[in-house]
Amino acid sequence: MDDAETWRWIWLAATVLLAAGELAVPGTFFLLSFALGAAIATVVAFVDGSLLAQWVCFLVGSGIGLAMLVPLGRRLAAAETDEAVEGAGRWIGRVAEVLEEIPGGPHATGRVRVERDVWRAETDEDHAISAGSRVEVIAVRGTRLVVIPMARHD
Repeated sequence: MDDAETWRWIWLAATVLLAAGELAVPGTFFLLSFALGAAIATVVAFVDGSLLAQWVCFLVGSGIGLAMLVPLGRRLAAAETDEAVEGAGRWIGRVAEVLEEIPGGPHATGRVRVERDVWRAETDEDHAISAGSRVEVIAVRGTRLVVIPMARHD
């Protein structure tokens, strides 16, 4: 295993496998850090660097990669989870304006505007909510928003 020609191909294979592993299991850039170290060692091997120099470059390159890429991966992962809920659930907690009176009781609907979107809305209240009122969206049932008047917060 002291043959320089062998180590060139070992480092090259390690680079490819580690990079492919990162692509297969994306996340924190952990394997990509080692792929970076292996790539540097590959370059050193192809310019006839000693085996010790190759290992030093692999370890230093991997360490630098870990120090730089893993925190970046964590920030990216945290940013993905902090984004708003997708789909209709994103409207929960938003304020809407009643465009068409919402009769009291189940399954009776009126219309509300949330930002630029107009939705059918219902309320679990016993009394109607008049047009022009401001309401809060508390749930989504199918294609309807469930709202309560802004003055009432249980």
